[in-house]
Amino acid sequence: MSTTEKHHFQAEIQQLLDIVIHSLYTDREIFVRELISNAADACEKLRFRQASGQPIYQPEAALTISITTDEPAGTVTIADTGIGMTHGELVENLGTIAHSGTRAFLKQLAENQRPDAKLIGQFGVGFYSAFMVAEKVTVLSRSALPEEAGWRWVSEGGAGYELEPAADLPRGTQVVLQLKADAKNFARGEEIERIIKRYSSFIQFPIELNGKRLNTVQAIWARQPGEVKDEDYHEFYRYVGHDHEKPRYRLHFSSDAPLAIQALLFVPQRNFETLGLGRVESEVNLYCRKVLIQSHAKGLFPEWLRFLKGVVDSEDLPLNISRETMQDSALLQKLNRVLTGRFLKFLEEQAVKDPAAYDEFYSEYQRFLKEGVVTDLPHREALGRLLRFESSALEAGKRTSLAEYVSRMPAGQKEIYFLQAPSRQAAEASPYFEGFQARKFEVLFLYDPWDEFVMDHLHTFQDKPLRPAEKADLDVSDAPGGEGALSAEAAADLAKWLKETLGDKVKEVRVSRRLVGSPAVIVDSDALMTTTMRRILRAAAREGAVPSPERYDLEINPRHASLVRLAQERQADPALAAKVAEQLLDNARVAAGLLEDPRAMLQRLNELLERVLGGAPAGQA
Repeated sequence: MSTTEKHHFQAEIQQLLDIVIHSLYTDREIFVRELISNAADACEKLRFRQASGQPIYQPEAALTISITTDEPAGTVTIADTGIGMTHGELVENLGTIAHSGTRAFLKQLAENQRPDAKLIGQFGVGFYSAFMVAEKVTVLSRSALPEEAGWRWVSEGGAGYELEPAADLPRGTQVVLQLKADAKNFARGEEIERIIKRYSSFIQFPIELNGKRLNTVQAIWARQPGEVKDEDYHEFYRYVGHDHEKPRYRLHFSSDAPLAIQALLFVPQRNFETLGLGRVESEVNLYCRKVLIQSHAKGLFPEWLRFLKGVVDSEDLPLNISRETMQDSALLQKLNRVLTGRFLKFLEEQAVKDPAAYDEFYSEYQRFLKEGVVTDLPHREALGRLLRFESSALEAGKRTSLAEYVSRMPAGQKEIYFLQAPSRQAAEASPYFEGFQARKFEVLFLYDPWDEFVMDHLHTFQDKPLRPAEKADLDVSDAPGGEGALSAEAAADLAKWLKETLGDKVKEVRVSRRLVGSPAVIVDSDALMTTTMRRILRAAAREGAVPSPERYDLEINPRHASLVRLAQERQADPALAAKVAEQLLDNARVAAGLLEDPRAMLQRLNELLERVLGGAPAGQA
């Protein structure tokens, strides 16, 4: 008498199998990941049962997952020594909806109206992915309950399955796939090895393929930091980072709220974008319970943190999140906020703990932090605390934070001042700096061409406005050295004459209150524009952008000897005075970095030199 039972699949299971067999032909390799994940779950359940002290069948059998390929036979077998299944559990788990998400899966397919293999991993129906590649699936399972027997479950993906007793089975489950003709490549060991290494390298139980152990690198992110040795961290970094150097920083942390997260993040020793390798892509992989969800996960961190490498594992990923793509944008944004905030906190801690090491990090990665200030509004304030600049209050080569600058501000100072310059020497020689020097106000020196845009986006720090030095309303007219200066009336008259002489070359000429040692300075008439921004726009114009109209104001120093002499010379020799006026403007343009074509200036300068050195009587020079 036959003991074979014939069962029909529940209607939803039949519908699912029909979709799997006839429609889902992309990303078929996910069946390996899904069946290994199921095997790992079975081992985890057995371990829990062992820990609770309950009796189990074959207690001496180690918890392992083994895969065997048979290329001539066209089969692949995935076996585990986990908790196994009873007769009732086989019927419940593989033949009905039971606790699987099949109904939700089918609803999602109906809503999308486009079957996609990426949905397989979403709803706990991963077992059925086997039918994408197999014409026949055999499941041999022996429950860990000592009084239970073994069973064989067989289906060809049609209307149902057969179930019969199977003697002499070891504890656990074996899934034997008889591969379809167009899926025979999965019977090759190297193909299965590639898939395992991609998705399942960090499963906590040993995985053997044809007798060879594959997952030798441990998921150390799931352990406590105090339990992991430095050499283990370095080995893991070499594995995930593909980098032979030790990382500059590592952050290993876990969190239970607002999300359950385990993360191990590394900052490489070098910024690869500065090595001529182009824009790097994020190399942080997203896992759920040590199973890969997304390699090089997009959106897990903001773009400016693309230099990070490592692993994030979250148990809070719901079942309606695909193991191929993150579809829940709200959850992804939440992960992004938590992870980014924690990493920024880590950098702040490192800056305090070891300022010298942080300064080296900043030298290598400052462009990323500045990109974050410009693009990442939620984290802009925290990023502002990480910025570092040279300062007029410190010796050359030393950097300071904005917080340290604020702590040194005198009572009367209300703004944070900064000056863009190509070098410290240029900054200290700038006419925009001399007023601050006279007032003993600290000025930050910015050398990166994009720093002004960064400061403009940051806008304030600790409620203190960030102000370009050239836009500051600074009055040093009472500074020493004003003897022999032009009177207010004479200075105003000279400014009027200069405007008439220079014409459209300047928008306005006015008497300056900020200058000490320089005769004149260019100030952009646009309240939101600085000379540095103007230079950048000019560079963009050369690449095809439309330049903004250049409208400069000229400020003159009524105490400077050359201006005093010019006021006299415009009456005695108007032609010479006009040339001096033009030279005065071009000198100010040079100081501001806004003179692109010096040919006219050089010709005029030669004429003036000739006049001074003998082209005219000394009294007229």
